[in-house]
Amino acid sequence: MRMNGFPSKETVERLRKTYPEGTRVELVSMSDPYAKLKPGDRGTVSFVDDIGTVFVRWACGSGLGVAYGEDHIRKI
Repeated sequence: MRMNGFPSKETVERLRKTYPEGTRVELVSMSDPYAKLKPGDRGTVSFVDDIGTVFVRWACGSGLGVAYGEDHIRKI
């Protein structure tokens, strides 16, 4: 991670290769206390933005992104 708190370009590219559009994922943990998502929720990756946020179409209807370094998902 760079000093500004954002991941490096190389890290973002690695995330894009790991989680291409259409990848099925499961939430492991999320640091947002207001999020209604819970561990075990599943969804499909839409895209990874330039700061490493993985945007997911969650089966519950949410479109909340997974913040790099704060939240954790795994491929299923």
